[in-house]
Amino acid sequence: MRIKQYRTEFIKELSPFYDAYEAESFFYLILEDKHKLRQIDLALNHELSFVQTDFVVWDLILNQLKKEIPIQYLLGKTHFYGLEFEVNENVLIPRPETEELVEWIINENSKTDKTKKIKILDIGTGSGCIAISLAKNIPNAEVYAIDVSKKAIETAKRNAIRNNVEVTFILQDILKTDELKCNFDIIVSNPPYVRNLEKEEIKKNVLDYEPHLALFVEDNDALIFYRKIAELAKKNLSENGQLYFEINQYLGKEMTNLLEKLDFKKIELRKDIYNNDRMTKGVI
Repeated sequence: MRIKQYRTEFIKELSPFYDAYEAESFFYLILEDKHKLRQIDLALNHELSFVQTDFVVWDLILNQLKKEIPIQYLLGKTHFYGLEFEVNENVLIPRPETEELVEWIINENSKTDKTKKIKILDIGTGSGCIAISLAKNIPNAEVYAIDVSKKAIETAKRNAIRNNVEVTFILQDILKTDELKCNFDIIVSNPPYVRNLEKEEIKKNVLDYEPHLALFVEDNDALIFYRKIAELAKKNLSENGQLYFEINQYLGKEMTNLLEKLDFKKIELRKDIYNNDRMTKGVI
């Protein structure tokens, strides 16, 4: 069967679950991963065909997509800030909004004195996407990363090797941490921030397959991680040290108030590409 013909059938099969644009994007991701063919290759050669054995793999993936298992988990990888990361059921799939947070940190810290180390701590590292991207793009960065999940740490370590950077990974429950072991110039975190009351807004592919440990907090204390991390940052940020957060879009004002109460200065609240309050920064 010609690949172009199969593409039409593939998109039709997924139409009850995804819109045509998303289904087509899945098709080309799989095509490149499994056959090393890009969209342009198909456009230039309409005669490209699958052999019968190819359909075993494609049908398996198609059936899993119908269950709304994330395509990134099916392929075992995703891209973030120009780098490739292994992802699995133990870590969240990195989001474009988080790339914006990384961009913010890099832009403000990549032109510093290259002879002086910048010590960075990423709390709740998951796949390691923030820590590894910062290590890759800030030449004088000395990066540490914490996570409560042993399997997440193992995944992040493999991602550091994959991207040829050095990051010190630490298995640690930040909520049970009274003091960090050293001082840092930058602390960054994208902690769990989705309230249970917001579950109805979450797509099935996220709710059913991504780790709830990294997603959800109780409705009555939605800022539990932010409060704890900000308190630790007060003790363990160096002079003029920076604290960056990715935040719940509905809690921008509450986050600003939290940082103000803890006497952070130069507090900024930024919107993401979707015009939602998504990032905050405070300086000691």
